[in-house]
Amino acid sequence: MNYADFAVKQIATLCKIPSPSGFTGQIREYLTNELKNMGFKPTHSIKGSVLAELGGKGNPLVLAAHVDTLGAMVRSIKPDGRIRFTKIGGYPENYIENENVTIHTRTGKSYTGTVYLNGPAVHVYKDTATRVRDDSNMEIVLDEVVKSKEDTLKLEISAGDFISLDSRTLVTKSGFIKSRHLDDKASAGILLTLAKMVQEGKAKPKRKVTILFTTYEEVGHGASAGIPKDTEEMISVDMGCVGDDLEADEYKVSICAKDSGGPYHYEVTTAMIEIAKKLKLDYAVDIYPMYGSDVEASLHAGYDIRHGLIGPGVFASHGYERTHRKGVENTLKLLVEYIKKG
Repeated sequence: MNYADFAVKQIATLCKIPSPSGFTGQIREYLTNELKNMGFKPTHSIKGSVLAELGGKGNPLVLAAHVDTLGAMVRSIKPDGRIRFTKIGGYPENYIENENVTIHTRTGKSYTGTVYLNGPAVHVYKDTATRVRDDSNMEIVLDEVVKSKEDTLKLEISAGDFISLDSRTLVTKSGFIKSRHLDDKASAGILLTLAKMVQEGKAKPKRKVTILFTTYEEVGHGASAGIPKDTEEMISVDMGCVGDDLEADEYKVSICAKDSGGPYHYEVTTAMIEIAKKLKLDYAVDIYPMYGSDVEASLHAGYDIRHGLIGPGVFASHGYERTHRKGVENTLKLLVEYIKKG
């Protein structure tokens, strides 16, 4: 089996499953079924994380990726039947202007729509280009014949309904993966691939290894609970940052030495760097200036663990993102070697 192909396929599949923070039942079911089909025995935390022990003994290690994404929620219904929304997660509103969305009602129905600036026609409004993009100046226009608040209410749409963003997932012949939600479904696909390799005897953990898929990372408390009590070390497998003053790009595995929460564990980070050098991987060591990870949520919750952060480089984070097959491969190779450590 070509495991890079498997990883890319999993990433594309995961990106297309709606899962804004707090609305992750469908992706939780997908992960559970995939892990069961591999022969593992996944479990769920109370708030919805998915865990699976891959094997090995001693020095328990958790590899964590989050499968919740950015999204929105219905804030209110306007008199004309259009929807005012509130964001889930942090992103500038202009990143979703003209994006297609799906509204998921609490009665099980779904409706599509599009995010528009209020008054988007340049032939009518002089200030379309300069108007501030925020939740008071933007709205969702439903793909339904609605002309009043009552019309929309008849569709069983109401405040508190979740809104997912169209992922627009595309894999190019040149190896690029372009999609919303590569943060962090790129690394979730990598962890599923690692599990597949363990199942098929291509990766053998020398220590106890558990993979963890969390569901509230984008709102700050994903891994604050639900990790195994015996955990001694935890690696957030998340997106690597790409931008000015950083060495990472879409082709590399990025090893984070420090983010806005402070430095990562010295020995863990150093071990990752040594493996990357040993395997001659394309890698970078970087400082992420505006970033927080799942493992930091665990530390703030009081877990006494060593911690690290790695991931494939992802361009245009929290927008329409891009990574590359090579970045996925380099991250996977680093993880395969790391779980061999006793």
